[in-house]
Amino acid sequence: MSDISGKFLVGIFDDDDVILSAVKKVKQAGVKVHEVYSPFAIHGMDDAIGHPRTKIGIAAFIFGTIGCLCALTLTIWTMGIDWPMVIGGKDPISIPNFIPITFELTVLFTAFGMTLGFFVTNGLGPSVKPLLFDPRCTDNKFVMAIDLAKNKLAESDIITMLKNAGAEEVSVKSI
Repeated sequence: MSDISGKFLVGIFDDDDVILSAVKKVKQAGVKVHEVYSPFAIHGMDDAIGHPRTKIGIAAFIFGTIGCLCALTLTIWTMGIDWPMVIGGKDPISIPNFIPITFELTVLFTAFGMTLGFFVTNGLGPSVKPLLFDPRCTDNKFVMAIDLAKNKLAESDIITMLKNAGAEEVSVKSI
């Protein structure tokens, strides 16, 4: 987050439907939208901005598989190889007996792995200062940020486009 710098055009909107249609209009005109900030998730905004589909399902599967393998390794090693015990006349390595701990560790590894992965991939941490174009985007306003260095259209044309699309305010911010 902190490596972003330059001049940004910031449009403030009052309604989620208005900003969604504004993003679509701006993208059709050939303007690259840096990001849209809102107090809640807007259905269809990822597709409108052009964000790629998330790979969180793949990460969940990988972390779950690691948890499952660790649980099976732990239980098979401790109960079957290192200290074999015959309980209730069953074999020391009895997979059905290991299902509860295997399930629990699979869920635990998945939850912790995805939480850690979320923080790492989004650059979050205790010492990170958030990039906030307008503090009202955490309460009741919707903010569209456009990086002027990545767009070929003139600043005045983009401002007019945003106002015609329903922006309440349009300003230029240097980050």
